[in-house]
Amino acid sequence: MNKPSENELHAYVDNQLDPARHNELEQWLAEHPEEANQINNWKKQQQLIQQDFTAELSAPIPNHLKLAARRPAAQRSAWFRVAAAVAWMTFGGIVGFNLQGKYTQEQNIPPIAATPPPSFLPIAQQATLAHVVYTPEVRHPVEVRADQEAHLVKWLSKRLGIQLRIPQLTSRGYRLVGGRLLPGDKGPVAHFMYENNAGNRLTLYVRHDATENRETAFHYTQTNKVGVFYWVDRELGYALTGELPRDQLLGLAELTYDQLSS
Repeated sequence: MNKPSENELHAYVDNQLDPARHNELEQWLAEHPEEANQINNWKKQQQLIQQDFTAELSAPIPNHLKLAARRPAAQRSAWFRVAAAVAWMTFGGIVGFNLQGKYTQEQNIPPIAATPPPSFLPIAQQATLAHVVYTPEVRHPVEVRADQEAHLVKWLSKRLGIQLRIPQLTSRGYRLVGGRLLPGDKGPVAHFMYENNAGNRLTLYVRHDATENRETAFHYTQTNKVGVFYWVDRELGYALTGELPRDQLLGLAELTYDQLSS
């Protein structure tokens, strides 16, 4: 059989194919271990979301998302399914960060002690989900790779409406993989990915925040093993995300901040 489309592979993961086609894809995946590994990663992501947000995923879907879902499949990216869930969980206010709960333990990094604006807290949740979705990708972790860095910066700067810079983390062992454009609650978001020689990945989530934000405090949150340092610097909001010990991620966040604020 011919290679199945990405939409068909997602339908396989979601058990939306008829039995005959489902069996055909199972046989094809048995002969293509790389794609089978990708499918397993998608299933793990799906299980993580279902386990952590069972109540929220069963909540009624807003009408504007139902309308968006009626678009032809060719007009929807693989991200849409996850973005829709985030939209009603995060943007609709069904799920926020519970600062005393299981998923986040909000801490300010010394010497800064101010509490972040409430409107800024969702960036960590959005960054975490984007990290979980894209870091397992083998073939398509980014839209534009690092060998086209100049184009990547120009493209994302134009979409966000502000000149962006990409920090270099090679001194800490992380090289740039590339970046992509994501939807956000305040408009387009830039998402950059880094990787070290061991294959561990970091992501930097950048959104164009309101110009009145002047807080540059570092804040930390952790969801299972995924930690996030996030902060606002003038017009931009940043979130550096990775499965690292807090002190290691802090060092990388400080290096990132130094380069972007200089």
